[in-house]
Amino acid sequence: MYVGTLSFDLLLGDVRSLKEKRSVVRPIVAEIHRRFGVSVAETGDQDLYRRAEIGLAVVSGDTGHLTDVLDRCERMIANRPEVELLSVRRRLHSDEDDG
Repeated sequence: MYVGTLSFDLLLGDVRSLKEKRSVVRPIVAEIHRRFGVSVAETGDQDLYRRAEIGLAVVSGDTGHLTDVLDRCERMIANRPEVELLSVRRRLHSDEDDG
């Protein structure tokens, strides 16, 4: 079993309030979940209206499939015009990992 995670640090465009931030972030989270069947949520920077952190996780029995899903999720976020992707942190874990 393999688990892959991505953490996105995003700068939001013309957003002036937390309400406007939610109207940008929620559709992104919903689309990622719907299109790729991954677990995804806003995981940080909830009190900052122009920044967002979105995290996602994928479980697979095959590293090729896992990498493909993570790559497609990353491309989808990178191509969103309403956000600027500042950084991405990717981690892959195996049930054979120590500790």
